[in-house]
Amino acid sequence: MLRVAYVSSYSPRQCGIATFTEDLTKSIDKLKVLEPSAIIGINDPGSSYNYGTEVVLQIDEDDISSYEKAADFINRSDFDLVNVQHEFGLFGGMWGEYLLTFLKKLDKPIVTTMHTTLFPDAEIFQTPESAATHKKVVKGIAKSSSAITVMTNMASRILQKSYRVNKEEIKVIPHGSPSFPFVPTEPAKKDLGLEGRTVLSTFGLLSQDKGIQHAIKALPEIVKEHPDLLYLIIGVTHPQVRLSEGEKYRKRLIRLVNRLNLRDNVRFHNRFLSKDELIQYLQATDVYICPYIKKEQLSSGTVTYALGAGKPIISTPFYYAEELLAEDRGILCKFSSPKSISDGLRQLLDNPQKKAHIEKLAYEHGQSMTWPRVASKYADLFKELTQ
Repeated sequence: MLRVAYVSSYSPRQCGIATFTEDLTKSIDKLKVLEPSAIIGINDPGSSYNYGTEVVLQIDEDDISSYEKAADFINRSDFDLVNVQHEFGLFGGMWGEYLLTFLKKLDKPIVTTMHTTLFPDAEIFQTPESAATHKKVVKGIAKSSSAITVMTNMASRILQKSYRVNKEEIKVIPHGSPSFPFVPTEPAKKDLGLEGRTVLSTFGLLSQDKGIQHAIKALPEIVKEHPDLLYLIIGVTHPQVRLSEGEKYRKRLIRLVNRLNLRDNVRFHNRFLSKDELIQYLQATDVYICPYIKKEQLSSGTVTYALGAGKPIISTPFYYAEELLAEDRGILCKFSSPKSISDGLRQLLDNPQKKAHIEKLAYEHGQSMTWPRVASKYADLFKELTQ
């Protein structure tokens, strides 16, 4: 059987890519069609982690020599293929260009999973040099990879049109989700002490890009109509944000809650949830809110999980949400618009039939994105590329 090395951040590092890779590799291992997964862990600067035995080597993000040593290690090994879980900011150098050193040195087939794909003229590029380096990195990844997997058709189109990547080299495989049962909210609410509340939730690592302040500002008028409403903001501050600015964003949100007299209607859970806790809170959720402020985002584990649980989602129209919530699988609101969020909440809370219809469509679509199905698609791709 094939042996695959996965290059990625990995649990217990608090990072969306780490969570994705742990879910993916454990799901692939359960299929028993490949050798047990081996991880090359990416460490952020100044950090070390108590990894499990599946992590066979570590790369220091800002140490280019560790990328070279990792490539030499893989080349000498019995690995048949390398899967790189790519996100900008995960690898060292401008736009993660240290990764190119690693890829060029490998003599094994490479599949790169690109979690973010940006248009070349995106606002995030503040200088021509930055844009040029980003383009060089994306093209370098494409040149070195036997295949690139993305999670949306939009990401595939961007790679084809903006970076001239051959369509045949791009595979669209959705973000995975746990296999949730479709259950009423009351039992989970009782277990969590939330009986009698209409529960809204947002979860994930906190940063200003989440736009949670706009969801909070949407609540005062809704609370007048639904005084039992409770908005749960679940998750720790993103470790990199915490390093640079501490808990500044969370404190600003808390001050906003106090100023709007929403202390009885907003609750912060400053914890990184276990998988079981995450499922329990989602099952207790009546409406999931995703008020991201950046259009360019092309994947979101939180939105995927909420959809998989059959939750009605109110989200800003970033690229991933536009595609995932199409055909009435959710409600799209305007960017940075509390009024638009409150309008969406009214549509769901004042119209139980519409809410139930969206829940049904969301859950049905989510069944095509469960981790066993996603893992099977990755395993099939790996086998295809090595035959």
